Amino acid sequence: MVRPIVQVSLKNFEQRKQEITKELWDAANDVGFFYLKDHGLTEDEIQHMFSISKAFFDLPADVKGKYRFDLKKNSGWESGQQKRASHNLPELKESLQLKWHNMEGKWPTDEDVADFKDFSESFMKKCQEISFKVLSCFALGLGFDEDFFTKNHDILRPDAQQTFRLMHYFPVFSREFPPGFPRAGSHCDFETITLLFAKGAGLEVCPGREATSQHAMGDEWTPCPAIPGTITVNIGDALMRWSDDKLKSNYHRVRMPVPGEDQGSRYSIAYFNQANKSAVIAGKEGRYPPVTAEDFVRESLAAIYVKQEE
Repeated sequence: MVRPIVQVSLKNFEQRKQEITKELWDAANDVGFFYLKDHGLTEDEIQHMFSISKAFFDLPADVKGKYRFDLKKNSGWESGQQKRASHNLPELKESLQLKWHNMEGKWPTDEDVADFKDFSESFMKKCQEISFKVLSCFALGLGFDEDFFTKNHDILRPDAQQTFRLMHYFPVFSREFPPGFPRAGSHCDFETITLLFAKGAGLEVCPGREATSQHAMGDEWTPCPAIPGTITVNIGDALMRWSDDKLKSNYHRVRMPVPGEDQGSRYSIAYFNQANKSAVIAGKEGRYPPVTAEDFVRESLAAIYVKQEE
């Protein structure tokens, strides 16, 4: 059954917080995906971030190579280095992974892309502010203190792990792929929540996962196209685990374009809320043993990236 993906307005957030909490909880308890509107980021800001992203990916490979991905730091540029267990092949995309700390030599310089670092950090701060609103609602819904998740996702602390990823999916003009071959393989995010900015169609979600220990999916993919003026948000494994499986981190993928859709490059931008390394992920009901966010992220990254040569 294809399920609707709801839109939740953050307008008058403080006055409507109880209502917004219920709407977010209902969406996260079922599909695990929802759209945010009235979130505070302007369309001009979003489009400028996309233009900066494209400017970076348009650089020659040897220039982008100056910012080569470092798995230990989880930052930098990679191309075809991500794989998914669903098809165990490198994905047809490149990405630039950015973080708040420990980014020496990984920020593109103004000589390569003008105003890259300053604007990206400003955009990231606004993403974090939006995330904190959503996370405070989930904290209340789970019976934690309202600031529980914000304290565990503090970007001012040196062990902050939040990640900002710019992605470029390569064009697929005149290329043949096996039936059902994905542009990005089916997977669940391992973060707390993800804020996604994308253009056009392609993203699909498959509800049906009942536990973080399961790899099960439902039997139908629900389209989750980009809607202008909204941010697509999804629950990750960390929050599903924190919620004792009440909030659903479901499988999703990016399918290949169908006839009539743009076969060219596809761009997306994601802000991944990952808890501070020292945070302990443990639900109130104790369904899973406690684990530090540092260990949780390390194990999750090892399952995604093709092993680097030293």
